[in-house]
Amino acid sequence: MSLVELIAGADERGLAASGLGCLDRCVPLLGGDDEVLRPLWASLGEGGDAVEWGDRLERARAVLVPEPGPGEAAPAADEAAALALRMLAAAPADLPDKLQGGGPPDARLREWADLCSLSALRVHRLLDPAGGRGLLDPAGGRGKGAGDGADPADDRLTASRAGAADGLSPLAAAELRRQIVILELLAGRGAAGLRQVHGATTEGRRILRAVVSRRARGRN
Repeated sequence: MSLVELIAGADERGLAASGLGCLDRCVPLLGGDDEVLRPLWASLGEGGDAVEWGDRLERARAVLVPEPGPGEAAPAADEAAALALRMLAAAPADLPDKLQGGGPPDARLREWADLCSLSALRVHRLLDPAGGRGLLDPAGGRGKGAGDGADPADDRLTASRAGAADGLSPLAAAELRRQIVILELLAGRGAAGLRQVHGATTEGRRILRAVVSRRARGRN
């Protein structure tokens, strides 16, 4: 199944974990450590306290987006960091008291999972040294970039989510596969699959942290 189909068929726990995983893998862009979102993961488990989600989310936001001091301006975010901030800002303030294993999911969760999916793919495309702002064509050449007008790389990301993954840069292609595997795990195992989902997310975050670190060294 394509990523779009998996999101469309996911239950509330699957949507929440999918969105949270995308955000968690992008935490290095916001200067967060590996544990900052762990309390939110705990809210999604069997027997987890979904009621605590909102308080835990606000605590995470306070760490990742600290309020500027008196007379200080908030620092400007680059494009990739801005996408991560958008995922964090759009996170729903609460979860259903009991995450469903079936039935129609909360529309807010589906919207958030969809936004996070595309935003995380954009982050990985932007940070990929092999892809950058442009895309790779199937023959291995460099596609048009955003400076040529409409950005074909975003069109390629949209198509990849629907099942046409040719031409993605390596980092974005790996993120696409990760998102698909995570949703398949959750569809097949529900809450029992969260440990593997968190493990896949941890590995993805480690990879992105290394990319962010190399980029920072290159700027110095």
